Amino acid sequence: MILNYSSCTPQSMRNTAMPYSKRKDTFSLLADPIEIHKRKLTLWFSHLPQEEKQFGGYFSPETMHVDPLILERQPEDRTGFLSHPSQTPSSPSFTVEELFEPTRICCPDRGPTVLLYGAVGTGKSTVLRKLVLDWCTGKTLTHFKLLIPFSCEDLSQLTKATSLRDLVRRKYLHLGKTPLLSGEADQAKDVLFVFNGMEKMKLDFRIGSTELCSDPNEALPAGVVVVNLLRKYLLPEASILVTTRLSALDRIPERYVNHYAQICGFSDPDRQRAYFTSRLLQQTRESPQNHEAEALIQLLYLNLQRESQLATACFLPSYCWLTCATLHFLHFTDANAPIRTLTGIYTSFLRLNFGGEVMGMGAGTGMPIQEHHNSLMLYVVRTVGKLAFDGVTNKRTSFSEQELEQWVGGKTKTDEELRQLAMFRTDVLDFFLIPCAESGKGFPREVSENDERRYVFAVPAMQEYLAALYVVLGENKSALEKLTRQVTVAIGQAGEDVNALISILSKFIPLRIFALFNLLKLFPKLFEQISSRNKGKIARTMAAEMFRTEDSFNEDVLDQVEQHLLGVHGPQPQQLSESQPFELYPIFMGGLLHYGNRVLLQQLGCSIKSTTVSQITQALRKYLVRELSKPQPPEELMDLLVLLYEFQNPRLNAEVLHSIRSIRLSNVRLTPLKCFVLSSVLSCAPSSYHLQELDLSSCHLTNHILEMLLPAFRHTSDLNLQFNSLGPESCIILRDLLLDPKSSIRSLQLCDNPLLESGACILLEALPKNQSLRHLSLMHTGIGDQGALQLAERLHQHTGLQELNVAYNNIGDNAALALVDACREHPSIHTVHLYLNPLSDVGKQSLYVRGVPREHGGSGRRVKVLASVTEGSDVSEDWHPILSVIRENASSWERERVRQQLQVFLRDLEWGRQQQQSLWKRLHFRRVEKGVRQTLRMLERDTLPRPTGYSK
Repeated sequence: MILNYSSCTPQSMRNTAMPYSKRKDTFSLLADPIEIHKRKLTLWFSHLPQEEKQFGGYFSPETMHVDPLILERQPEDRTGFLSHPSQTPSSPSFTVEELFEPTRICCPDRGPTVLLYGAVGTGKSTVLRKLVLDWCTGKTLTHFKLLIPFSCEDLSQLTKATSLRDLVRRKYLHLGKTPLLSGEADQAKDVLFVFNGMEKMKLDFRIGSTELCSDPNEALPAGVVVVNLLRKYLLPEASILVTTRLSALDRIPERYVNHYAQICGFSDPDRQRAYFTSRLLQQTRESPQNHEAEALIQLLYLNLQRESQLATACFLPSYCWLTCATLHFLHFTDANAPIRTLTGIYTSFLRLNFGGEVMGMGAGTGMPIQEHHNSLMLYVVRTVGKLAFDGVTNKRTSFSEQELEQWVGGKTKTDEELRQLAMFRTDVLDFFLIPCAESGKGFPREVSENDERRYVFAVPAMQEYLAALYVVLGENKSALEKLTRQVTVAIGQAGEDVNALISILSKFIPLRIFALFNLLKLFPKLFEQISSRNKGKIARTMAAEMFRTEDSFNEDVLDQVEQHLLGVHGPQPQQLSESQPFELYPIFMGGLLHYGNRVLLQQLGCSIKSTTVSQITQALRKYLVRELSKPQPPEELMDLLVLLYEFQNPRLNAEVLHSIRSIRLSNVRLTPLKCFVLSSVLSCAPSSYHLQELDLSSCHLTNHILEMLLPAFRHTSDLNLQFNSLGPESCIILRDLLLDPKSSIRSLQLCDNPLLESGACILLEALPKNQSLRHLSLMHTGIGDQGALQLAERLHQHTGLQELNVAYNNIGDNAALALVDACREHPSIHTVHLYLNPLSDVGKQSLYVRGVPREHGGSGRRVKVLASVTEGSDVSEDWHPILSVIRENASSWERERVRQQLQVFLRDLEWGRQQQQSLWKRLHFRRVEKGVRQTLRMLERDTLPRPTGYSK
């Protein structure tokens, strides 16, 4: 779990805390002030951020918390940093509570000071939050009567001098008169002060700069009060817990710290598994999803035990949170829950870890540094994002130390920039980039001459996200574009003052080319044209990355994300290309343009303007429409749907869908999330929009998934649901679909689904009221004789059906004859498929006779009956389609049954050939016989192709 501690403190929750300072507290006069304090701390610190609500249920801190590894350090080795689980020392792990045990106190007159430190994402704020809540409920630190937490970010913003008593009263009104802070006797020994985020304050321990103070009632700046507490000059009996980052360890002199404790995250797979269990299993308890969650946890655990790259990333609890959030998004998507996107998860992840974080204060001054360097996240984008963009551009996922120095270090000029870089390297860089866990495995072979260590992004998708953010923020502008922006800003600030204008421009450009940039003053739209072309370039990049031909046969991006988290089980997939595909990169670029993500990025100091979004969107629509005029592989088409879903722009979706007339997703594993994506995108289209074809054959559809797809089905004319193991219960949904007046299904293909007789009967209930259906395929659905007879009885209730396929359904002679008779009496049916059924020779001959027009009475129409590759003594004109169907689908059918049917075909062909007098007809029989024998040999050698779905 990740929490921004400052968001849980009373000062930052002003809307909650302020009413207590403005109204009379009705129970403060009757109850113990410390009990009031505990209740209010419990209320404040139990507050969960918005990001936690995406898991679908309420979590309590007790069920979510997993203790990370905490090691006590000696002063001389306190700067040692654990960046990989394999580096975990053999020394025992401590808890924060154990460091404050009375038996560990060396000096009875002085309370201990414990400094808890760690890098970004190791869980400092979470441990502190759990500590406060446990004290409030009496589970730990019971020898302290009072625990007072402070956010150093809040303290750093105080400008007015105040005493310690007033500082406590300001944050906690009910503690204003507590005698524990009076300074009398040794009452303060029962007090524990907690200061979170000490790196946010500039503490100065020099006597000449910070005066001494031992009076809790003396008004001083907040930093001076904290320094005197740490000096043990003010309330020396009180105990103090301080949390800070690695880079700020030396801000508190060593002599003022009794214990150094380094928080090191989750050092072993068992701690990680406990975290995943608390996250994924709690919210699915006593629900049908419980077994699926248990299976996910088991797969995760197996992947972590392999010492994969994921195990290295999950060393940080923050990445455990990201892993759980991503898996919850992939597997527990609920159509009734608020819209969530993969881009939104990554943006929320960064907001939780870097929200409100700045690069620090100017060295030696009390003034902030320049605005454009203020945001830590913006600094990440301009350094790590630049590295990520270079990797995506050159199809690389691993980087050498020299490359890190080149892209992250850059060209530093001032002492302040060097200080910021040192802080960034110590605290933040290891959060994004970690040593490659499997050198030479899973990455392009890029070993340098010295075989140096290479670094990769902790989560591969983070490289694509940061690269996308780097591009969308416009950080990859050309030098001319950046200079043009500076000049236009300078002109706007200078106004009409010519002297000031010349003075400002001379700082940017030589006077000899001054005339060129004077055009900006004469033609203000020139910059906008340059900017617009840049936005068009971004849109072209997105479209080009989406439809790269070398990535066409990869799995879709959602499956790639899942495989990284859960690992690949069974044979390893063969890489079709040596270059690493980055298919999430354009999808993240589209998702970053969504308004909700832009709001979160604005809080991180990364602003994406609405004009930028408009320009990119207009250009993207044009390129997408152009690319979609070409046929796309199913995986690429699924990625496009994910892009449109992440974009969350209904107008763009509708305009792009206008150019799509068929969606073929055959053999794409449709999870509930992908079905939700498909339905969500198609819901943006107007009611008049209709797909000519929606091919979902071999997509692992289930009854639950079928319900999620109903909105998409209503926009479809030709619906292909073959090879999906849909049972009789699915026919209820399909029946309701056919009865829905908003649907216009003309062709429904259900081949190779175990509908059985009961399912077929349910489906046939829709025939009386449905007038749109023209083609119905029930091949190999197990309807049997009874299902065929039911179909024969009800065909007259639907007058628009034209083609019926009931091949391979174990239908005998009598049921087949009854069905053909019903079709002959039907006003519009012209073709019936009956091959691969156990029909006798006499039965097949009778079927062909019944299929021709009657001489007297009847409709006079001919019904084409496809029962074999022959029709009586002639070769059937549809022999080739019949044989093609068998070849395409035999690998998934019962081999012996197909082999017997092929031998029957050979017998029919031999008999028919013997009846022919014409040499030409005999040769034609030989040709068909050759095709049947070839199919039989392919079946025996198991060289038949995978089923791709049959369009009949």
